[in-house]
Amino acid sequence: MSKILMVFTSLTGNTRDMADAIAEGIQSEHVELEIKEVMYASGDDLLNYDGIVLGAYTWGDGDLPDEFLDFFDEMCEVQLDGQKAIVFGSCDSSYPVYGGAVDQLVAKLTEIGAEVVAEGLKIEMSPSKSELEQCQEFGAAFARQFVGVEQA
Repeated sequence: MSKILMVFTSLTGNTRDMADAIAEGIQSEHVELEIKEVMYASGDDLLNYDGIVLGAYTWGDGDLPDEFLDFFDEMCEVQLDGQKAIVFGSCDSSYPVYGGAVDQLVAKLTEIGAEVVAEGLKIEMSPSKSELEQCQEFGAAFARQFVGVEQA
């Protein structure tokens, strides 16, 4: 059975709400999911999964949150072999760069060999009911790529 790892961080709960909805979507497709807050994850963890889901809010003028920085640096030390990946995050359009953390994570995953299979999902601040449904579908669509695929 394919395994997916979700690594995320949340400050106000907005990104956690997104993570919970995405996790529901993944699990609705009966795909194995492990969830770690970024403080308890390492870059090497990415090597042990078929799929990767990263989530972070954007801090300040388009930056990754401080708690994501060590993990981000550790990502430079791994080479992924085409593992599929998606990225999500809560954003704030009052800043000059909207969702910069999502963009940075997509770029880093691509740089280290992952196949990012969907555009990064960016939600303004606290997700609405319809946006949470969008998150569920985002997760389910990602998980469907693994249904019926045996681990190599």
